[in-house]
Amino acid sequence: MQFGNKHIYFDTPKVMGVLNVTPDSFSDGGQYISIDAALNQAEQMVRSGATFIDIGGESTRPGADAVDEQTELERVVPVIEKIAANLDCVISVDTSKAKVMRAAVEAGARLINDVCALQQNNALETAASLQVPISLMHMQGEPRSMQIAPDYESVVGEVYEFLELRINACLSAGINQEQIIVDPGFGFGKTLEHNYQLLKHFDKFQYLNVPTLAGMSRKSMVGNLLNRHVDERLAGSLACALLACTKGASILRVHDVQETADTIKVFNKMNSVL
Repeated sequence: MQFGNKHIYFDTPKVMGVLNVTPDSFSDGGQYISIDAALNQAEQMVRSGATFIDIGGESTRPGADAVDEQTELERVVPVIEKIAANLDCVISVDTSKAKVMRAAVEAGARLINDVCALQQNNALETAASLQVPISLMHMQGEPRSMQIAPDYESVVGEVYEFLELRINACLSAGINQEQIIVDPGFGFGKTLEHNYQLLKHFDKFQYLNVPTLAGMSRKSMVGNLLNRHVDERLAGSLACALLACTKGASILRVHDVQETADTIKVFNKMNSVL
């Protein structure tokens, strides 16, 4: 897949490092709100093996407050500009707002990662005009209320159908299939059982014929299962990452880059021997 002047082959899973420039994200809120702190963290993640750096200016944790467009722009654009000028990586912008998408791409982002799958006002048209790859995520409801009694008849089937519909919407808008990534949205309007059903059947999303992204790092599907605080979820997160690799994940979106990169090396070595 082409990201600006970089071509990324998904012959093995790639690491996407999470960089939240927010005061209230569930895991690292407030740690990287200054440009220097954000750049230092991005440098560390790239050195540790991240191919992508995913920059978000609005928390999408359950119950998080909404952020206005101008605030999000002020948070993400200077950081994207700084990282683009200093690091050799693919910058992803984690946003659902059309204006933020455009400003981020102009600043150097080469991937739009949208938890709303380009369903917000003017997002689909804007993404099509920007001609950069898109990651489409499934979410039942919206971040403020998504974890209030999520319900499915068949979570795998319904998520698959949603992503298929959004892929078709992108194709109709002029986005090439070679520019689309899908994400089933672990933790976004799903119970513990829903999340593990999606993980068990993650390989089914390969039939959509686009790369797949798995974001389970430090999430409640780990914490609630193991009864671990957010800073005690490394082992569970790595287990989820490895299982996603066995199910064909193309990108792992994580907080702990070095440990995940090591896990992928072990996975790749196993696959390379007779």
